[in-house]
Amino acid sequence: MKKLISTLAMASAMAVAGLSVHAQEDPVKIALVHGLSGSTFEAFSKQAQTGFKMGLEYATDGTMKIKGHDIEIIEKDTQFKPDVARAVLAEAYGDDDVLIAVGGTSSGVTKGMLPIAEEYERILIVEPAVADSLTGPDSNRYVFKTSRNSSMDMQAQALALKPDENLYVATLAEDYAFGKDGVAAFKKALEGSGATVVAEEYVPLKTTDFTAAAERMFNALKDKEGRKVILIYVAGGGDPMGKIKAMEPERYGIEISTGGHILPVLPTYKRVPGMEGAVYYYYESPDNPINDWLVEEHEKRFGSPPDFFTAGGMAAALAVAKALESTDDWSTENLIAAMEGMKWDTPKGEMMFRPEDHQALQSMYHFKIKVDDDVEWAIPELVREIKPEEMDIPIGRNNQE
Repeated sequence: MKKLISTLAMASAMAVAGLSVHAQEDPVKIALVHGLSGSTFEAFSKQAQTGFKMGLEYATDGTMKIKGHDIEIIEKDTQFKPDVARAVLAEAYGDDDVLIAVGGTSSGVTKGMLPIAEEYERILIVEPAVADSLTGPDSNRYVFKTSRNSSMDMQAQALALKPDENLYVATLAEDYAFGKDGVAAFKKALEGSGATVVAEEYVPLKTTDFTAAAERMFNALKDKEGRKVILIYVAGGGDPMGKIKAMEPERYGIEISTGGHILPVLPTYKRVPGMEGAVYYYYESPDNPINDWLVEEHEKRFGSPPDFFTAGGMAAALAVAKALESTDDWSTENLIAAMEGMKWDTPKGEMMFRPEDHQALQSMYHFKIKVDDDVEWAIPELVREIKPEEMDIPIGRNNQE
């Protein structure tokens, strides 16, 4: 009886101190909060979720246990609606009592989830949404981000373009957080290079007719003396590259450049052999044991290589596993302390959560498009790995303040 009273007293004291109490038989609950319906982006979510589950499998040697606790994954569908995303994240933290949530897919939707993490004082790992603003002034200390951000995309893209005073660029992006943050980051990356952005075009989500925007970009570029490039930064469908290419920009000496994409989109890149750009992940680019395992297992199970966001989901899972293994007590405060500055291995190599804003610093890959008739898609052949230290990624917010 005395032992029971002592145990209950200890548990009560820990609860008052804001520390978590986990019985050995309790599962550790992780929520995956992604858009699984309502958008063409749901393919990104499904890749991320596949990668997350494979990452936990890899991290636990197939046991799906962390420190003796079974891992329970709870999936929530945001339907790509900010209000639904906020509601299901609150449900995950409150009703389901998840320790950590991972999501979401759309940058605009994910931005609406950030205050919920702060309200419930629980960790939200952002994957695969990209916008810089997700670790910006409107973010908070409970948010960590394993996905790359727009500044990484665009600084790597700028390095791949080798900018100088002879480079003139017109940009095409979607009119929401992902597109606007991306173009702002690209312009920042060009500062001091001498290159000039002569036009910025923003189109609504789900745009399929790019004629007017393309004509305005042609007019802004065609009379420039030097290298002329249209930079496309569009995450959705509509095939802007194909439609602009069909308008024959080469008659004005204009090139097209864009970042890498998921495998189903890469067949369209066969129209631009030799194009150079930067990509977050292509399965043949990294050279490390984790990526080797992911490629081999994914091909064995699904008959295809892992894709863009599969690697991202696995990186998020490996971050969760490393954080949980790094501390004996899984209170939010202890997890934050473990994760700030934490380094861990991923399919892309080592990542590190920057203490100041919790953005994961990571490599990008400079590629050149190679066309092989025996391969279904265009191959973003590796030119070189762009290391984190080569990029000056702005700090979004200072979590020490």
